[in-house]
Amino acid sequence: MKEKEETRLLQLKEKENELREKGFKFICGIDEAGRGPLAGPVVVASVIMPADSMIEGVNDSKKISEKKREELYEKIIKEAISYGVAIIGQDEIDEVNILNATKKGLTISLQELAQKPDLILVDALNHIDTLGIPYDSIIKGDAKCYSIAAASIIAKVTRDRIMREWDKIYPEYGFEKHKGYGTASHIKAIREFGLCPIHRKTFTKHFI
Repeated sequence: MKEKEETRLLQLKEKENELREKGFKFICGIDEAGRGPLAGPVVVASVIMPADSMIEGVNDSKKISEKKREELYEKIIKEAISYGVAIIGQDEIDEVNILNATKKGLTISLQELAQKPDLILVDALNHIDTLGIPYDSIIKGDAKCYSIAAASIIAKVTRDRIMREWDKIYPEYGFEKHKGYGTASHIKAIREFGLCPIHRKTFTKHFI
């Protein structure tokens, strides 16, 4: 590993290392993918990484190419002490709103963990049900914290794979390309073909 990358990873792990020095052993990072799109689910991932984990390239998933995210995903889930994923579909998002759907996904993803964390680090969410486990909400945590960045990659890759599968069923919308986000081509397709079953009605009412 190059010295520059090692330095970057050590900076990304600074908070977790400080917390481990205070006695926290199983630190769980949590992040989501898909709060903004017009279609498809929101995916929330929780992950506990080993204290000595230094996977080259781990970063905020938005800063990594799709191909690189896929590679990192495999390395992260192989190395993780435990990870959990929750998928909350478009119907529930319409019913309870995206914030509440994301919060529900967070709790479910925690329940999926085989190892109970003793501290949770989450990307910019508050008033959440962490099953009684203490948590710290960090703004832009996926760019500041190693375990949140790892969770962001798990969530993003999981969601991208789901959207690629939906693209096979509804190819006219281009889900493989934009993953349901409100690009010009996606909005044009909505106006041309109407909504399909995976569109979020509360997100798309302005386009039809």
